[in-house]
Amino acid sequence: MLTPARLAYTPDGTPYSAEYDDVYHAAAGGLAQARHVFLGGNGLPERWRGQERFVILETGFGLGLNFLATWQVWRSDPQRCKRLHFVSFEKHPLTSVDLASLHRRWPELADLSDQLQRQWPLPMPGIHLLHFDEGRVILKLCFDDAAESLLQPALGAPVDAFFLDGFSPSKNPALWSPHLLKSLEQLAAAGATLATWTVAGTVRKGLAAAGFEVSKTTGFGNKREMLRGVRRR
Repeated sequence: MLTPARLAYTPDGTPYSAEYDDVYHAAAGGLAQARHVFLGGNGLPERWRGQERFVILETGFGLGLNFLATWQVWRSDPQRCKRLHFVSFEKHPLTSVDLASLHRRWPELADLSDQLQRQWPLPMPGIHLLHFDEGRVILKLCFDDAAESLLQPALGAPVDAFFLDGFSPSKNPALWSPHLLKSLEQLAAAGATLATWTVAGTVRKGLAAAGFEVSKTTGFGNKREMLRGVRRR
């Protein structure tokens, strides 16, 4: 069994990880951050339109807001790809009780959140496959350390978009290491993109070494800037 996340809150009510001494999302709002940083930063929903399949890989599942925001946009897009594959890593998953409690903050996600909670797996290490919308949306939850398991063969198809959403590089450096960032190059499909809220110099340098052309753009909340990237080759 894995050790579940120890959920806490900052004085303003933002969900907080006791393990990593860091917040799960910006104080300005988790769902809005997901839409601005990860969907907008990867050019979604436009990039998946007309595609047979689109694959997203996320380095930290956390509260699941990036997945729920992506699924919600996919559902509402008449030109959506036929199949959406979402691969996400989590070393310390939240309990289903904590997920349910947190997700009540976003009533617009209630239907999707209920479906996720009904399938939420026990905190056992390994890959857990969750199917939604008659199998057209597949969530591959990897309850493991992304720094150690990112290149396992079971992850499947080349990745079209990366959501780099670990805790801060200063709090969880393993998830932003040069080795992990270099792994993205081996997973990336042609023209793959990435987005993250951090603009740390070590991250920019690691992504450049991994074959991504990165640039700063307008951040979310109190973050003046964020990063976008595209695979150069």
